[in-house]
Amino acid sequence: MEINLDNTNRMDGVVVIDGREFMVDAKGGYTPLALVKPQHKLEDETVRKIMKFAQDLNAQITRFRANTMLDLGGFDALLEQEYGAKIGGAKGNRTYQTVDGLMKVQVQVADLIDFGSELQVAKKLIDECLNEWSAGSRPEIQAIVTRAFNTDKEGKINRSEIFMLLRHAIEDERWQRAMDAIRDAMRVTGSKEYVRFYQRASGGDQWQAITIDLAKA
Repeated sequence: MEINLDNTNRMDGVVVIDGREFMVDAKGGYTPLALVKPQHKLEDETVRKIMKFAQDLNAQITRFRANTMLDLGGFDALLEQEYGAKIGGAKGNRTYQTVDGLMKVQVQVADLIDFGSELQVAKKLIDECLNEWSAGSRPEIQAIVTRAFNTDKEGKINRSEIFMLLRHAIEDERWQRAMDAIRDAMRVTGSKEYVRFYQRASGGDQWQAITIDLAKA
């Protein structure tokens, strides 16, 4: 049967078919509007209202970040052209500050690191160490190893715990070889720039971050 959609652009989730109002359910079926429970209509309306604000805010943040990087890039180019100077170190980290020292913008470049097959060699050597050491020794190391090599839902290892292993000075020759294998396994697959904003009331005050993270707002 051919369905005649009179209006598919309504923002309230209601679809008009041959003059009758329906709402599309999760399975793609059409439920007459009159049969949709009032609380479900209200829930639908509330979610759509919030999502509209969220989508608009997301678009604003995207434009803001793009404009911020464009402005900083323009300043960097002008500085290099006029004075032959660059802000920041070789890695690309940069700090921009107002004359009064009350506002600053930081750009931090973080390497994206993945691990190669050498990591499996490291795991085998670490397991040998743990199996030979007495059961009650170095429990903190055993806990870190367990967390480090347990994969998450996406099959990824815990990178921060892997780095924690490198901080332990253990003289066992196999442990040292394992740490070398971890270092050899590291692959820099790219980088990501993070922009952070800070302000303070006076030069002697601590910097306060301007939060643009919904979870921390």
